Amino acid sequence: MNNITDEVPLYIKVHETDNVAIVVNNNGLPAGTTFSCGLQLIEHVPQGHKVALNNIASGGNIIRYGEVIGYALRDIARGSWIDESLVALPEAPPLASLPLANRVPEPLPPLEGYSFLGYRNADGSVGTRNLLGITTSVHCVAGVVDYVVNIIERELLPRYPNVDGVVALNHLYGCGVAINAPAAVVPIRTIHNLALNANFGGEVMVVSLGCEKLQPEKLLTGTDDVQTISLDDHDIVRLQDEKLVGFQAMVQEILQVAERHLQRLNQRQREECPASELIVGMQCGGSDAFSGVTANPAVGFASDLLVRCGATVMFSEVTEVRDAIHLLTPRVINQAVGKRLLEEMAWYDDYLNQGKTDRSANPSPGNKKGGLANVVEKALGSIAKSGRSPIVEVLSPGQRPTRRGLIYAATPASDFVCGTQQLASGITLQVFTTGRGTPYGLAAIPVIKMATRNALAERWHDLMDINAGTIATGEETIEQVGWRLFELILDIASGRKQTWSDRWGIRNALAVFNPAPIT
Repeated sequence: MNNITDEVPLYIKVHETDNVAIVVNNNGLPAGTTFSCGLQLIEHVPQGHKVALNNIASGGNIIRYGEVIGYALRDIARGSWIDESLVALPEAPPLASLPLANRVPEPLPPLEGYSFLGYRNADGSVGTRNLLGITTSVHCVAGVVDYVVNIIERELLPRYPNVDGVVALNHLYGCGVAINAPAAVVPIRTIHNLALNANFGGEVMVVSLGCEKLQPEKLLTGTDDVQTISLDDHDIVRLQDEKLVGFQAMVQEILQVAERHLQRLNQRQREECPASELIVGMQCGGSDAFSGVTANPAVGFASDLLVRCGATVMFSEVTEVRDAIHLLTPRVINQAVGKRLLEEMAWYDDYLNQGKTDRSANPSPGNKKGGLANVVEKALGSIAKSGRSPIVEVLSPGQRPTRRGLIYAATPASDFVCGTQQLASGITLQVFTTGRGTPYGLAAIPVIKMATRNALAERWHDLMDINAGTIATGEETIEQVGWRLFELILDIASGRKQTWSDRWGIRNALAVFNPAPIT
């Protein structure tokens, strides 16, 4: 362990105009601590929390990242701890007056010669895994499918050594829902597109009950903006089919269909593919005040490297983008993409208003304990994952991309829902940053977890795949950690290395976003 954070008082000031900084030291710093610049703390400040660099008058701007993150609710003296109780939440940026595509970044120089070992599919996509995915049309069949998955793992997979595993695409949708409501397009599109993820190799099979509202035919046809899945009827198992007499008959029918797909999947081998074939999702969860200055900027640097290779990178989480949207709209590639970005923000504003939920519902208690005062501060750190590339496309929840490059894929901020929706949008690997810590993992894709601070990386040494805390202590630069992450992405995508969540078999359940009514 490097003891720099135990011996030398350190803080991080992000922008020259900031009047606050965050304390780096592992256990925070006590009253009386004096920094090399002469700043003296007049009270204890916990790690990651803000200290006032100047006197701030009541009602005055509190500035971090060069942006106003709130207003002082009382006079704040230089050297004071600024916790969330002292910060009034600003209004969200008004969508109608935002500039669009007026500062489009110049393309970064191409990065050539990088590749990974992936699985090529008939439709041209490339997977990072070779998995059998079993799509379900309704939650009623989940128990049966889980039962069969255990049999497949125990008895069938040993016969098919080139198949990495089997994934039950279970969800809580399919019946007791307003299937024709306008917002039902989101869950239907999501479940449809989950089956098309490149890690499943185009081998689609569906298990249905038979009486549900989301009939397999509707699921396979999907919505107006998705590709129809063409299946033979023998790839659909309906548990209510009269020929299936008893539970064991259901099990055997699913096993027979699964084995046909396993035989084809087993013929596949990894082959060298250019890095441009990667589709990588960037997400943060259990965020803290370090997220926006260590892990997320390093992820942003790696995002730019991937884009320079011609790959596709997605960032998401509407509520953790909304309050920094004014920094993103100038970066869209053109006016049409900018309007799509505003449409997704407005749609979610309306969604929250219908639920009578305001922006103060985010951050979580853990985020606040980690030093984040409000959603504005959180958003400014969250968008660092997007790097410096232009935004070339905006997707509604669960949509698949039509372009390569940096893409905004609209999703809720919930870790589980965001992960599920990014899966539906086609990611084959995910990078997940965390400051508070989470054992999050997904069955369908590898998830690389990055710690924002040394203390977490050390305490969770067998859960965190990469540490960005060294940026805070000055041991590494953002660029150095970004390159390490980029190289790790290629190794994980190739199967040369394994994430901790895969090593332990940690799998979060899918959580399909369903904004439509439940009947």
